[in-house]
Amino acid sequence: MLNITLDQLALFVATLTAAILSPGPGVIAVSQGAFSLGRRSALAYGWGLALGASFWCLFALLGLTALFRIAPWTLIAMKVAGGTYLIHIGLKMWRHAADPLPEGGNPGMGFAGGIALNMSNPKPALFYSAVLLSIFPALLAPMDKGAIYLTALSVELFFYTALALLMALPVLRKRYHAAKFWIDRGAGLAIAALGASLILRH
Repeated sequence: MLNITLDQLALFVATLTAAILSPGPGVIAVSQGAFSLGRRSALAYGWGLALGASFWCLFALLGLTALFRIAPWTLIAMKVAGGTYLIHIGLKMWRHAADPLPEGGNPGMGFAGGIALNMSNPKPALFYSAVLLSIFPALLAPMDKGAIYLTALSVELFFYTALALLMALPVLRKRYHAAKFWIDRGAGLAIAALGASLILRH
């Protein structure tokens, strides 16, 4: 039997949805991937992004943020490593903006690539911790934690699936093909900027 209420879960879903809708590296990357590679590749990448994002909720439930408070250097190290990875991804997109579209998909934009991208930013762990503490009781039973994690995973999967399907629509892909160079350059610059911000604002 759960100790948390449906009202608490509904508030959690609403808060998480509002946070997901604010553009981040995952939103930018899955949109660009859907434009360039189509629905199938974008869905695999999006599901990886969703799973990677949900892991931060799981880590928060397991007490990762307590480690950040006890040893602040661990958070700084994770931010620097994650920011460096985002800059690498952004520069890679910038450099290859003029390249023709790869045949058979881009191996960097598969399921594992999606997990890696959303795991590169530890800030969601702090977000999840703050939200969990403000909505749910301080002491949660294992079943409560399981329900919260499955709720977070469901919201993340729904969002990234919907985004991938939307951005892979033929009319949007046709417009992307006409402006591939500038869209890829813009997406790469945005992701690199987010990575630099992650490093500089620790």
